[in-house]
Amino acid sequence: MKIIHAKSYADLSRKAANIISAQVILKPNCVLGLATGSTPLGTYKQLIEWYNKDDIDFSQVTTFNLDEYVGLDPADPQSYHAYMRENLFDHVNLRKNAVHVPDGMVEDLADACKRYDALIQSHGGIDLQLLGIGKNGHIAFNEPGEAFEKDTHIVTLETSTLQANRRFFGTEEDMPKHAITMGIRMIMQAKKILLIADGESKRDILNKALYGPISAQVPASILQLHPDLTVVCHVEDKT
Repeated sequence: MKIIHAKSYADLSRKAANIISAQVILKPNCVLGLATGSTPLGTYKQLIEWYNKDDIDFSQVTTFNLDEYVGLDPADPQSYHAYMRENLFDHVNLRKNAVHVPDGMVEDLADACKRYDALIQSHGGIDLQLLGIGKNGHIAFNEPGEAFEKDTHIVTLETSTLQANRRFFGTEEDMPKHAITMGIRMIMQAKKILLIADGESKRDILNKALYGPISAQVPASILQLHPDLTVVCHVEDKT
């Protein structure tokens, strides 16, 4: 485990983007696992800036996103399809057929989960997986539970997760209560994992995840077992 302490959110974003860009430069046809949420926004902005300066080329890269809400059309502005288009896909030269986000609109969700895992495996797995961490320790939408969910699956979102994401939907009633998410096994099979965390509110859960007992009650704690984990964090008290 390698832990990098950033001086600010901007510094965190640059450091994380540098790790991702290094992966793309070293292996132009790499497979990237991508995350959504507020923390990766600066990282994606930095990658776009470097792309515009011709410092990075995404033309051979394949991407797989961690998750998507069940019941949201990809065109819905609150969908993770839309998030990725707005914050990365529409601004770099990724091939349209090389970007993948789980489909939460299909009738047979169980089959969609199996096909997503099979598609990742058909590309040789993920070379670098970007992760954030929820205040309850979730990674992707793998919520605290009795056991680690291995494969892509449907999850009922925890109250704390609903509250954290409610600001994007107006009211909690408007927010989807279920999501399709990559499972722990596929995340852990990534050759490299990059975990980013920003803000004092993430300090306690980050400590539990990195230094506490490995438990499904803190899903991110499983990352302690990964052989190539880099954590870039900015969790100093801002008061």
